[in-house]
Amino acid sequence: MNRLARYWSTDAGAGAAEFAIVLIPFTIAIFGIIHLGLMVYAEESLQFATEAAARCYAVDATNCGTAANFQTYAAARYKGPNIGATFVQGTTACGHTVTGTGTYQLDAVLVHRAVALQAAACFP
Repeated sequence: MNRLARYWSTDAGAGAAEFAIVLIPFTIAIFGIIHLGLMVYAEESLQFATEAAARCYAVDATNCGTAANFQTYAAARYKGPNIGATFVQGTTACGHTVTGTGTYQLDAVLVHRAVALQAAACFP
């Protein structure tokens, strides 16, 4: 019995076992934080590009006078991850409006979702 009691009382390898238990949730949390940060960056970059495109559409007929020039200008202002950003121009009561949309693929370890991002801006 002395040998069996020594086997159960030793703590050699306990750190490795605890690390193995904590590793998976820690990894999931780290990748989730990274992807959420990228998604917020994509949303903010989309908002910036939409606001810049609305200003250009309102005051710069040379760079944003045609639909093709407008799309090129707006796409060049978007600096975030590839979300397939598209921009639509229009005119409303508040002035020249632009709506930007895109889809971010959230691929954290256990979560795989397509998140729709949208931004709108109006410039008088």
